[in-house]
Amino acid sequence: MSHEHDEHRAGAEQVLRSADLRVTGPRIATLAAVRGNAHADTETVIRAVRETLPSVSHQAVYDSLSALTQAGIIRRIQPSGSVALYESRVGDNHHHLVCRSCGRVVDVACEHGAPPPCMTPTDGHGFTIDEAEVVYWGLCADCQPAAA
Repeated sequence: MSHEHDEHRAGAEQVLRSADLRVTGPRIATLAAVRGNAHADTETVIRAVRETLPSVSHQAVYDSLSALTQAGIIRRIQPSGSVALYESRVGDNHHHLVCRSCGRVVDVACEHGAPPPCMTPTDGHGFTIDEAEVVYWGLCADCQPAAA
């Protein structure tokens, strides 16, 4: 194992311990997979985890994704019409651009830059609001028709 791999593993272990999660091979590998594949779907995460843990079960990865999401270590997003996607960018106030054609997802900073929620509704109906999720839809540069 490389020194860099050891440092990443130690960092992942510390993140898990700080969230009061048991340190397991599938959790460490799942966190590394999400960190290495922005907006990854579950199948992409499973393939990446299996590069380091070839015999890991689908269920172990699903369980790891769930635990990491519940602990706030990773974030699960699911744009309309899309499968669940996972990202390691948490703790900031960002939103997403989604291409209607190819499904590409890109992070975009919140215009307001304020801590969540960055927006509040005109009538909160008694809710205590802690998050606002904004998804911008359109066509990415690769999917836009060529200018005539």
